[in-house]
Amino acid sequence: MSDETTPLLRNPVKEKLARGESVYSMTVRLVRTVDIAAIAHTAGFDSVYIDMEHSSFPLEAAGQICMACNHLGITPLVRVPGLDPHLIARVMDSGAMGIVVPSVQSADEARIAVNAVKHAPLGERSLAGAAPQLHYRSFPPEQTKRELDNASMAVMQIESLAGLEASEAIAAVDGVDILLVGANDLSGALGVAGQMDHPLVHEAYLRVINACRTHGKTVGIGGLGGRPDLIHQYLEHGAAYVSTGNDISFLTAAAGQKRRQFA
Repeated sequence: MSDETTPLLRNPVKEKLARGESVYSMTVRLVRTVDIAAIAHTAGFDSVYIDMEHSSFPLEAAGQICMACNHLGITPLVRVPGLDPHLIARVMDSGAMGIVVPSVQSADEARIAVNAVKHAPLGERSLAGAAPQLHYRSFPPEQTKRELDNASMAVMQIESLAGLEASEAIAAVDGVDILLVGANDLSGALGVAGQMDHPLVHEAYLRVINACRTHGKTVGIGGLGGRPDLIHQYLEHGAAYVSTGNDISFLTAAAGQKRRQFA
């Protein structure tokens, strides 16, 4: 039996990052059933993040996939549409191990996100009781909060000029785990849309990497799924979380490749 000092809840991504290892994530935008968790597991992904920003994904389906991921040792994150603390709380209460917040502009916005993810004294999230992440087992409230907060993650996306300017301040916020560079939107904001190997994009990545190194946070690579050469480059510079692409692009690429076999 476990006592109150023995961790009951594991987050494989946090554990791998703490060991200095790289982690690889699959974005889920299309598939609404728990099968995608098993597919991600079989394919060797460390994490999925369910995209509720750029899809019509319902919360119920997101929660079911999160629970399936937790059983398979895949860390489930959910990209929320914005900084709505009530939605963030519902996402976490549905089984997510963390959130991805798009286009964070400032340290104050990062604090709002952390407050919604973490319970007191780290944040302001309400304690819902028995949690799906803990398989609905009941523990003393303080132990439940400690387990959930130690395992949960807050990922801030850097996708705008304001976010880039504030990257060091965002990285300094207690409770932020990852600054995920969104190269698609950021390249557009820099005036070089889609030019992922442009010097301005490279400088932006290095700026975020330096900010995270200063404050002991992880850099995430986003928007470069089609450029594994650049992904390897930024991994060598110190990034560690890789968003590789989404289920729509994976399915389309595989279907196109199969069709071309019969051309």
